[in-house]
Amino acid sequence: MKCSLIIPAWRSEDLFPAKTAGFQINYWEPLGTLYVAAALRQTGHEVQFLNGAFLDHEALMAELVAFRPNFAGIYATAFGWPRAALTAGAIKERDPNVFVCAGGPYPIAKRGQCLRNGGRHIDAVVTGEAEQTVPELVARLQQGRSPEGVRGVAYRQGRHVVTNPPRPLIEDLDALPFPARDLLGDPNRCVPPPATYRRKPVAVMLTSRGCSRRCIFCFQIDRERQGGARGVRFRSIANVVNEIEQCLQMGYREIKFVDDSFAADYRRAMALTQEIRARRLDFTWFASACVNQVDEPLLRAMKAAGCWAILLGAESGVQKNLNTLRKGITLDQTRAAVRAAKKVGLKVSTPFVFGIPGETYEDGVKTIEFAAELAPDLANFHALTAFPGTYLHDNVGKYGTVSDRLSDYNYQGAAFVPYSMTREQIQGLRQKALRHFYSRPSFLFKRVLQIRSWNDCLIALKGIRGLFWLWATNRLFERKAVEGSGGNTQSASSIHTEAEGMGRLGAGKGA
Repeated sequence: MKCSLIIPAWRSEDLFPAKTAGFQINYWEPLGTLYVAAALRQTGHEVQFLNGAFLDHEALMAELVAFRPNFAGIYATAFGWPRAALTAGAIKERDPNVFVCAGGPYPIAKRGQCLRNGGRHIDAVVTGEAEQTVPELVARLQQGRSPEGVRGVAYRQGRHVVTNPPRPLIEDLDALPFPARDLLGDPNRCVPPPATYRRKPVAVMLTSRGCSRRCIFCFQIDRERQGGARGVRFRSIANVVNEIEQCLQMGYREIKFVDDSFAADYRRAMALTQEIRARRLDFTWFASACVNQVDEPLLRAMKAAGCWAILLGAESGVQKNLNTLRKGITLDQTRAAVRAAKKVGLKVSTPFVFGIPGETYEDGVKTIEFAAELAPDLANFHALTAFPGTYLHDNVGKYGTVSDRLSDYNYQGAAFVPYSMTREQIQGLRQKALRHFYSRPSFLFKRVLQIRSWNDCLIALKGIRGLFWLWATNRLFERKAVEGSGGNTQSASSIHTEAEGMGRLGAGKGA
């Protein structure tokens, strides 16, 4: 069959304030969709990939019509659901015979409810990992059969919605084909934000799936953390390094590992760095890790294997708020991890969130002070988001209120507001934090000293522009509603980013 896999059209202004979008915008490789594309190809189907990051809606639809697919799979996050529904309607309008299926974090969390909530043009949703589910579903359709019995699918049957039993998680990740990166076209188009990569083009890779932790804001398919080793399923080191070699052969020069924690298994992480060195692979890379899972020996080994930067989840500068998030870390562990990473020569990025249940405005100020104390090379300050499918979303009444606009469900929109704060305070803290952190003389002086090339100059200029608007505009992150439909009101800064959607089509990752 002819299968189209689609990321609906979006613009940078849909997600970020227009005045700072140029510095914040990023285009990640849509890894999950590329995994599904590879699985469909492996079973003999012809695949088209349409990336709405680089195509407007009309151009996307024109390419789809020219391809004439039998099956269309649409990726959808919570804030991207209105766009997914719009795309599905446009497909059905042009060809009612196309079977339209949706997958991603929102369909996994809402399952059959998606088909009732604005999804009237969608025939089915994938409710788990899709690399096995979608090929089986397409095979059924090719035989003229219904989705009945296909595990991991909810579908329409007349006026009713049928939710099939869930599909078990994929235990043998080595059995999956490598993502179909050739469908991306020019790989240089997919780049992380400025200053977060060293070389282009940049590939995105997962060496594991899942997490053993229970943070209240994180969405995982394995809600009970039962799959694999304490909720983490690992690829073999040989399989990972073989994919690295394939990426290098395709011309990639840097890899961003997007595992929930690269160091979830300390010995495996160390062995992976040793294998990279043993094969003498020439690439730079970036990874994320929990602060209590790394130490100087591992960080030094990562640096020796080509790692140049690490993201360490700091989240808050107040211990009681870390405890509320169920992070399982201490402030001193964060200090030690950042100090060790700096000592071995790694660049450090630390994300923080405001709007934690029970957090006060004064707590938020302490977090800003803690960020300045750590003095990482980069710091992000987000609004805590209660994504559907997370513990926070499922128990929101205990902790605060949530927006009824799906378009607020990103790290910018303050969709969740704890009883102890206001939305205006959260938005104000974000702007205050960015102003304070990036205006420090020590930070600015260090940045000037790091300029080595014309690309560094361009990054610096974008940063200066963003900093100017941080100071020139009050309430920069205030969001104004525009016309929408059916309660899924669109806002001025939302819709879609693959940064939340590193997961599979029908198997996304949350915060």
